[in-house]
Amino acid sequence: MCTVSYVFSNNTIIITSNRDEKMGRPKALVPKSYMGEQKKMFFPKDSKAGGTWYVLDDKGNIIVLLNGASEKHIPKENYRKSRGLILLEIFDSGHCINKWLEINLTDIEPFTLIVYTHKQLYQLRWDGTAKNTLKLNPQGKYIWSSSTLYSNLIRRERESLFNTFIQNKDIIYAKDIAYFHQHTNSDDKENGLVINRNDTFITQSITQTIINQNKMIFNYKDLITEEIYENSFLML
Repeated sequence: MCTVSYVFSNNTIIITSNRDEKMGRPKALVPKSYMGEQKKMFFPKDSKAGGTWYVLDDKGNIIVLLNGASEKHIPKENYRKSRGLILLEIFDSGHCINKWLEINLTDIEPFTLIVYTHKQLYQLRWDGTAKNTLKLNPQGKYIWSSSTLYSNLIRRERESLFNTFIQNKDIIYAKDIAYFHQHTNSDDKENGLVINRNDTFITQSITQTIINQNKMIFNYKDLITEEIYENSFLML
């Protein structure tokens, strides 16, 4: 997995994720609240490993996972812990960035986290050897694609499509981004935003959160069953 975008427009934050997974992986559990050791978290759960790729809380904090770091890696046969569980461990803490800096990632497969916390935006990467922490503009617009599924060329092409899509819009709405994530290059089943690589790797779902003032709206669309889950939160 996956494809992630972050858009700030008209004082609204829109964070959207396409989950690309192996066809045979068990169906994810529908999004709901879970109580961690330190706080309540809301996320769709990976029924195989118990983690997630997208988590939020009622304070407006969000972390989204992409498999791989900046370059494609050669995976080992076994790792100590799933990346989705590492994501939850970082999120279920008093301060995500401090936890990221101190957590031991030895024998964890490379990954990227997009973190929106305390109204700040970060890109966090683990390449299997070292961590990289990059602070981004929370009023910016970004798109990421997993290095494990998409070549450097395809990732650049997707960035170009994204920039073209948003450049002439004075205001970008959540529905615009949802449309982009589901329908861009829909004829390209290998590298479009929604993929189906010979029923081996497919885009299983699209998850989106909209933050405006003290309200969050969460949307989850299962592309396999076409079920839609919606929820809203007042930020505390």
